[in-house]
Amino acid sequence: MGATIGIRREDKNKWERRVPLVPADLAELQRNHDLDFIVQPSPIRVFTDADYVGAGIKVQEDLTAADVVVAVKEVPIDMVQEKTVYLCFSHTIKGQDYNMPLLQRCLDVGATLIDYERIADEQNRRLIFFSLHAGYAGAIETLVALGSRLEQQGLTTPLLDIKHAYEYASLIEAENHLRRIGERIKVEGLGPMQEPLIIGVAGYGNVAKGCDAILSCLPVREVPVADLAAAAKGSTKDYGPLVKVVFKEKDLVETRSNEAQFVLQDYYQRPENYRSVFERYLPHLDILLNTIYWTSDYPRLVTRKWVKANYGPRKTPRLKVIGDISCDIEGSIEVTLKAPMPEAPCYVYDPESGEVTDGTAGVGPVIMSVDNLPCELPRESSEHFSTVLREMIPALGQADFAGDFESLHLPSHLKKAVITHRGGLTPAYRYLQEYLDKATS
Repeated sequence: MGATIGIRREDKNKWERRVPLVPADLAELQRNHDLDFIVQPSPIRVFTDADYVGAGIKVQEDLTAADVVVAVKEVPIDMVQEKTVYLCFSHTIKGQDYNMPLLQRCLDVGATLIDYERIADEQNRRLIFFSLHAGYAGAIETLVALGSRLEQQGLTTPLLDIKHAYEYASLIEAENHLRRIGERIKVEGLGPMQEPLIIGVAGYGNVAKGCDAILSCLPVREVPVADLAAAAKGSTKDYGPLVKVVFKEKDLVETRSNEAQFVLQDYYQRPENYRSVFERYLPHLDILLNTIYWTSDYPRLVTRKWVKANYGPRKTPRLKVIGDISCDIEGSIEVTLKAPMPEAPCYVYDPESGEVTDGTAGVGPVIMSVDNLPCELPRESSEHFSTVLREMIPALGQADFAGDFESLHLPSHLKKAVITHRGGLTPAYRYLQEYLDKATS
């Protein structure tokens, strides 16, 4: 028998019911490759212990015999053992301080850490992700929040009938329900509203594609950014009840030099040469869905300063709800202050105190910033993820991780995702040493 691969149960919170590999895919891998699998038992997983046993997969608590441990979320520090390979979303590549102890543990015991976020093709396009399902669930939760905020403002609309994503038995059920609500909106409109509700989507990647799939269930008309102001002032008779506008990088920023022009690759490589102009669009939006990848090098979309200037007594800003699907705390949406669980997905940011209150009632904008949104659609998100991951497992099982990094034979898309190996940071991730040093200073 070749390598033994362990599947760790997810236990970060009660909502984490996803799996990295579904029973049918493990059965196929075990049947056609020289691999053995061990799955940890779980009382909450969407695919039960019985599902795995029925597929011929061993279910047991002890994973110490595993050469490779596969998980969704990061592995607990006390589980990381010597010279074992760990594949997960490690949440370390930005130098996140809360996971520097995990990174240090991998270095201390000579474990190999591979991060899904860095598995990418030659153009650095990610190959495996839950992003699409984050978009599905995030759009649904944001629409739920909008229906609630409108009710707070005295407007009862069909949006109130949308359920939380986790309350649907499946994604298909959710989409069918939304289509029925969409038909009602076509007939009934959105109550007394004479202007369309404007939905801004920042980004156009996989998360945005998930959002678009949900929004397409409703009578939504897309307009270009250039027509946003006109649509916001227009009537439902001319534009329909719901209008969507998609913002790309060139819409978010301008060059600091009057003589320079926007160049996408230059923006990626030298973001300091650009400043945000996104605030010019905010007065025209009812909803903002934030789907962009962000680091502190890049300008923000929404700042505390803008919120304080536009919300408060005798102020009636149009922007009601921000669905911060990217959920970077105090990041591109600076008033995203926490990552709530799905049972209470929203809070209102107070522009004066800077504090937040759960729910949708209050003076400031509603923020929806659940950071584990795919958990609300655990079966579909797991099946999608497993379909991609199963193609990578044989290479991991066949690789000899005993040698140094240079001699490690892995497909390029996997090798570029190796963060630690045999006690050291791999060349592409040596920048993380600075964060490790800060964590111990």
